[in-house]
Amino acid sequence: MRTETTSGGLRMLLGALAFACLAAPIASVQAKIDGIGGTGAGTPDSPRTFNLVATDASLVTGDGNTVYAWGFADAATGTMQYPGPTMIVQQGDTVRINLVNHLPVNGQPVSIVLPGQVGVSAACPEPAGACADGLLTKEAGRDGSVSYTFVAGQPGTYLYHSGSNPSLQVEMGLLGALIVRPAGFNAESAATRKAYNQPGTEYDREFLLLLTDMDAAMHDRVSDQVQNGQPVSVDTSAFYATMWFINGRNAPDTLLAAGVPWMPNQPYNAAPIMHPGDKVLVRELNAGRDLHPFHHHGAHMQPLARDGRVLESAPGVGPDLASPDFTIRSIPGQTADLIFEWTGKNIGWDIYGTGNGHTCVPDANGFSPTREWCADHNKPIPVILPNQQDVAYGEYYSGSPYLGTYGTLPQGHPGLSENAGYFHIWHSHNEKEITTNNVFPGGMKTFLIIEAPGVAITE
Repeated sequence: MRTETTSGGLRMLLGALAFACLAAPIASVQAKIDGIGGTGAGTPDSPRTFNLVATDASLVTGDGNTVYAWGFADAATGTMQYPGPTMIVQQGDTVRINLVNHLPVNGQPVSIVLPGQVGVSAACPEPAGACADGLLTKEAGRDGSVSYTFVAGQPGTYLYHSGSNPSLQVEMGLLGALIVRPAGFNAESAATRKAYNQPGTEYDREFLLLLTDMDAAMHDRVSDQVQNGQPVSVDTSAFYATMWFINGRNAPDTLLAAGVPWMPNQPYNAAPIMHPGDKVLVRELNAGRDLHPFHHHGAHMQPLARDGRVLESAPGVGPDLASPDFTIRSIPGQTADLIFEWTGKNIGWDIYGTGNGHTCVPDANGFSPTREWCADHNKPIPVILPNQQDVAYGEYYSGSPYLGTYGTLPQGHPGLSENAGYFHIWHSHNEKEITTNNVFPGGMKTFLIIEAPGVAITE
């Protein structure tokens, strides 16, 4: 993890290399997925157990406002989250989720459904209390509880969400992610650090990007009804999104640190970080109502799987049925596992600069140990950089086009690229979705940060 402090407003500026750099405060970024692993061994006699509570809170939005929401909390902390806690298990685990409903409203039983999981059983505790059969599964009434048990049979990335009045409750925030790691997974071993047991699913770093949309007016109506002690009654068919989120945050808050104290109910950051040559596993989920064409600047994404199933022509072959693409059509309710790589190969110039004495000894694939493409070694950037007076420098521009190198910046430039990294914007390609309540910049937007090999990325 690294730390940067920032100041100043937010505006879109054109960098000297025509990089689009949105000025947003970065406190820190992380190189792994935050989540909870539950308790227990994952056996039938000792299930891997998660204790969740459905409750309410207010969320901070990127335009400086707040919005009322419902969400799941880890009972160990009692703090509602949007999205709910990311539950991480291993293939073959017996998993138990105990849910308590503490929503401050009558007539809204809560449940959990787990798309992609087979053989989920639901049980009411003894005595049953406020627990009964619902349309999709057993539900917990106000202050009641219910337990769900299943065996995590297939590795992959999955959603979980309320199965009770989902047109309202999922909109209000009762949703989250479930990650099932393959049997034998060990993050410390490159041989077992795979998304699936199939070849071609290996990775170096992983990130979760959970996409959601929200009708702020609907949340305001529910808030008024709850505060006045009225039954919650809204027309969910009139849904009209005005806010868009990645991991529960709008831009520019997507670049804030995980767990910043002024966002207690939105603990997950959404800023991927990598070194050149890293294979980055991106777990991309759409828990909203609308399709989001999510665009990853810098390189194409290689799909591995959808909905926890590898895109392969035969079992065990690996992902051979997908081609790289620069925009992923993130369909409502769908999850995708993707591989992103950036190397600077064939960019036409040395990304580490010229005349600084560094060497490039190629491996069998043409790269140095620092992931420099040796065919471009010592090639200068093939343009003449303009004078400072002729351009507006992006606030994440280091003053140099070379990775890990600083140059001269104009007076008053905030110098937000602390490590002289490359910043690539990742965002929805629906233009309205990069606003928050019609305020630009905002919405479903973040940055990938590529750091020089010498910059430590701690987990």
